[in-house]
Amino acid sequence: MDVQSYCDSLNIELAGWKAKVYDVVRKLDEVSSGDKQKVVPIVNELHMVLEELTDRIDRLKKECPTQWEPENIELEGKFSHSETQWEERWQDVSPAEFGG
Repeated sequence: MDVQSYCDSLNIELAGWKAKVYDVVRKLDEVSSGDKQKVVPIVNELHMVLEELTDRIDRLKKECPTQWEPENIELEGKFSHSETQWEERWQDVSPAEFGG
C-alpha cells in the first residue's frame, strides 16, 4: 500500500469514528436536564475528542505523515478513558431517555 492510499484509508477511518462520537454526543445533548448534569463531564470530553479528530482529519488532508503511532496511542488512550467514564456515568442515567 502506498503512502497516499494509507492516508486515504486512515482519513476514512477517522471520519467514521468522528461520526460515531458525534452521534453519541448528539444523543447525550437531548437528555433531560436532570440526567444531563450526570453526563456533562463525558460530553465535554467527547467534544474535545471530536475537535482532535477534526484536527487530525484536516492534517491528513494537508499532509500525509508516515508516522502516526504516537498520535494513535494518544487517541486510543482518550477513547479508553472516555469508555471508563461512560460506564461509570451510565449507571446514573435513565435508559428511558434513549428509548430504552
